[in-house]
Parts: sequence; C-alpha cells; structure tokens
Amino acid sequence: MGQNSVRGEGVSSGAGTHDAASERSRAEGSRPKSDTADAEPHARDTDGTGRDTGGKGRTTDGKGPATDGKEGKGRSRGKGARGSGSGTRRAAPRRKRRVLRWSATVLAVLILGTAGAGYLYYQHLNSNLETDDLNLGDHRAPAPTPNAEGQTPLNILLIGSDARDSKENQKLGGAKDTFGGPPLADVQMLLHLSADRSNMSMISMPRDTLLTIPKCTDPDDGKVYQESGPRTMTNESLGRGGPGCTVATWEKLTNIRIDHFMMVDFSGVVSMADAIGGVPVCVDKNIHSRTRAGKGSGLKLKKGTTNIQGEQALQWLRTRYGFEDGSDIGRAKAQHMYMNSLVRTLRDNASLTSPNRLRKLAENATKALKVDPGLGSVLKLYDLGNELKKVSPERTTMTTMPFEYLGSRVVPKPGDAEQLFRLVRDDIALDGKDGKKKAKEKPSDDPAAPDADIAVQVQNGTRTATEPPVSGRAGAVAQLLAAGGFTKAAPDTATALTEARTVVRYPSVELEGDAQRVAKSLGLPLSAAKKSTDVSGITLVVGADWREGDKPEKAKKQDDSTPKSADALNGSDKKACMKVDPNFTW
Repeated sequence: MGQNSVRGEGVSSGAGTHDAASERSRAEGSRPKSDTADAEPHARDTDGTGRDTGGKGRTTDGKGPATDGKEGKGRSRGKGARGSGSGTRRAAPRRKRRVLRWSATVLAVLILGTAGAGYLYYQHLNSNLETDDLNLGDHRAPAPTPNAEGQTPLNILLIGSDARDSKENQKLGGAKDTFGGPPLADVQMLLHLSADRSNMSMISMPRDTLLTIPKCTDPDDGKVYQESGPRTMTNESLGRGGPGCTVATWEKLTNIRIDHFMMVDFSGVVSMADAIGGVPVCVDKNIHSRTRAGKGSGLKLKKGTTNIQGEQALQWLRTRYGFEDGSDIGRAKAQHMYMNSLVRTLRDNASLTSPNRLRKLAENATKALKVDPGLGSVLKLYDLGNELKKVSPERTTMTTMPFEYLGSRVVPKPGDAEQLFRLVRDDIALDGKDGKKKAKEKPSDDPAAPDADIAVQVQNGTRTATEPPVSGRAGAVAQLLAAGGFTKAAPDTATALTEARTVVRYPSVELEGDAQRVAKSLGLPLSAAKKSTDVSGITLVVGADWREGDKPEKAKKQDDSTPKSADALNGSDKKACMKVDPNFTW
C-alpha cells in the first residue's frame, strides 16, 4: 500500500471536518422463536455454525492515503474484507499516563506511535495496513457546520466483518459450504466525537435491521449494485462493493456525514484480545451458547466475572443464543459491555507498558485493521487516538438504534430513531450534560438582494428513517416560492435527502443575507440558514416537517434527551452484567 512517512498527514486536532453477509440469515432473524417470510435470502448468521465469506482480496494502489479529507481512491485489496465485532487498542508508554478512554477498535491504534523501533519498523507497520474507499454511493450527507471555535465533530463507522476468506477465519467462523461468498457487516457501530472533544457517543445498528441500501459502485471492477428494496438486511451492504457501501448506507439512513471507517475480522479480534491479556466480562448465570441443533457461538462461562481473551473474546462478541431474549439486540448490548471493560483494562493494565507487549499489539492491530485512505498510515491512526483520548469514560455514551419488530427482523422505530440521529447530527451529547447555550440569532450584516433576484435551488429532504420521500415535493415548494416572489426558484429533482427540519444552506458569507431572507419568508428562524460548503448557491432543503401544506410545521421546542428506547449505557459503568436466558444455563 502507499506508505506515508510525513507527519503532516495526521488527523487534525480540534478544528475542521476529519474526512476522513454467518450461515445464511436464518429465518428466525432477530427474534429467534418466530419464523417469518421476512427472512432475507442473502443474510447470514454469525452465531451458528457460521458462514463464510470471501471478501474481495484488496491491496493498495500505491497512491497512498488521501490527505485532503476526501474519500480518495487509494483502495487496497489483498487480505480481504476484515472485521468482526470489536477491536482493540493500546495502552500508553508510562504507567501513570492516562491512555485512550474509549472505543473498541480504535483503542489499539494508540500504541502505534510508541511501539516502533525506528523508521523501518514504522514503514513495516504501515505496510500491514489495508485501505478501501470511504463512500461508494452517489451522494454524501452534508458536512456539519463548525461551532463558534471553528471545530467540527468526527464520525467513525466501526465495522465487524464475518469474512471467512482465510483458513484462520474459516476455522473461527465455520460454514465451509459458503466459503468465497460476499462478507456481511454483522457489527456496525457509529462513533461520534463531539466538536469540542468533551464527549463521545456510539450508536449500534442491529444487523437484522431492514432498510434500503443505496446504489453502490465497486471501483475495482466497475460493478454497479443498484439500490435495494426497502426490506434488505443492513449487513448485506458490505458485500456490495466493500465497506464504502456500508458507509453510504449509514449516511442515507441517518444523514450523518461519516469521516472514516475502521473494519476488523474474526482473526483480528482474537489476535488483539490475546495481545492485551484479556478483558473481564460478567454474566448473571452460567451460560453455554449452544442449541440442540448445534447453533450458537459456543461461549461457556460461569456466573460472575471472567477474564476472556482470544477465541473466547470472539465468542462473547458473537453470542446471541443465551443473552437476554436471544436476539441481535442482546448481542449489541454485550458488545457495549465488552468495550467498556476493554477501555478500563487498557487504562489500568500496567503490563502494557512492556515494549514487547506494545510491539505485539501494534503488529496485531495494523494487520487486523482495514481503514479508509484518510486513516491509511500509522501516524494518522496515532493522531486519531490522541483525539479520542481527550474524552473520559464518564462522558461516553453507548446506545442501540431504537427499533421495532417487523416479523422476525427489525426496522428503525418511528420518532425515536430519528431523534437519536438528530442528536448526533446536531452534536448534542447523549449523556444530557452538554451545557451548551443556544446562540442568539444575529441578522446578517450583508443585506439581502430583492426576492426576484435570489436564485433558490429546492431539494426534497422529506425522507425519514421510516418513511420514503414525498414524491414531487421539491417541485411543489419551488412553485410556492416563485408565486411568493422568488421567481428564480427551481427544483432539484435528482436529489432525495433526509432532513428532519427544513433548512436553507448557503456557501459563503456573501449569501448569508439572501439565505436568511428565504428563511424569513417561510416563517423559519434565522438559525435555519446554515453555511455549508456542500452547496454552490442558496439551497432550500424541504424537511420532514414540511411533507405537505404551504408552510413548514411550526417548530416545537426540541426535546434533546436521548430516547429511552436507545438503551443508553455509560462508559464508566463497572456493574453491568449480561442477563442469561435460563434455557442456556448449565
């Protein structure tokens, strides 16, 4: 792969955006006791005897990672799509130094800056890393608006691949009959680091979630995967060109701009768990995750706390039968608990100050990870780690996307899912401790042009996590604007977005007055006019608050609390213990 030895490529600190399918899905899906016709033909179960996947082998093109915050095309294929439930991180070089406080996969990267023994070893670690394109879709979610200090949040998609494209992964995952099939993104977690680096949030999406996967193009062979139907399991996205299609799927659903991704596979989880000496986890009863039919992860633990590592750590992350109701939801909760414990282990484990231990973790981490070009060097991963370690476990919140059942699968829960996505989009802390004061509305110093001279492009953003866009909405609103004096208003019929509330975007300060004038004419607050480099002129995005009628719904006082259905878990919780289904105890 392209190697980078220049320090200037690191993930910037503070300001700026960091642009950075298991055995075929069983018919019972998320709710194991009900078989329904909703079972998807291409989805697979990571718990059973497993299935295999052959991610496309990928190696770098030698161009090196993109350094301008864009996706770049430095797609590397060679070792195959890798990733599985969690990752690992590193400890700091001094016993008393506070290490990175958060995130499963990214924890391992922190050691990379000190584990090397000189330039050659640094280059060796760089050569271990594989990269893939960030986003394979046709559209991107809008970039977030910088805060008053010019800082922007950082969003990283963590992907666990069930790829069985190697003997080692085959041994861990089983399913020899499906060897060489496309991989599934059976673990998907969005990590959000706030713009001011004071707090961190994570959203897990159940792999049984039904949604629409957008059109994705594989740049290696040019194969185009057309947009899927609305009842496609989200984990199939990885097999439609690579992790960049999983990123595109998240952006389409949430309208959250994703800056980076990190992916790890079965063998990667095992190797990194071994490298740190294990992670303590808790169950409230003896558990053996194995059905009479032989399905299950095989996890067998005694009641209480056990230090798990290697294959046992992978079993924990893949366990579904035996945890709570036996659904994918319980599995996500177990993954959250593992991450919490992993962070504390790395912070408190003095043995990780050993150079040999650090070197082993660095080696395993770089071999296990696949990242986007924006993270395609040890230095960039190290800089990312420095950003993440600014947040304490107490200000870290893990959640599961609010859902409701549809047959044996799940779909985003109306209202609650969009609420959670909005909080992340608006950079609002999920722990309720934001303390941010709303800025007073300030009229632009630049006067607006006459209404008839303001060109307005109108886009349809009425799609939500649970509802399709209202057909023809952009054209209808453009006509309303024209009738009201904005004669240069025109619809953009090629774009369908997701926007909770109607917004007017403008590219530069010279157009701020015009944008505010459009907002005011619609009865919107001046704050609805937002500066964005994703538009080239005044752009009105008709949101879900204006699916019908002549005016957007009057904005109600927003509830900025995290929905209870998100099942939030604080990163500092040391008492969490997984509930075991009595049918799987011994």
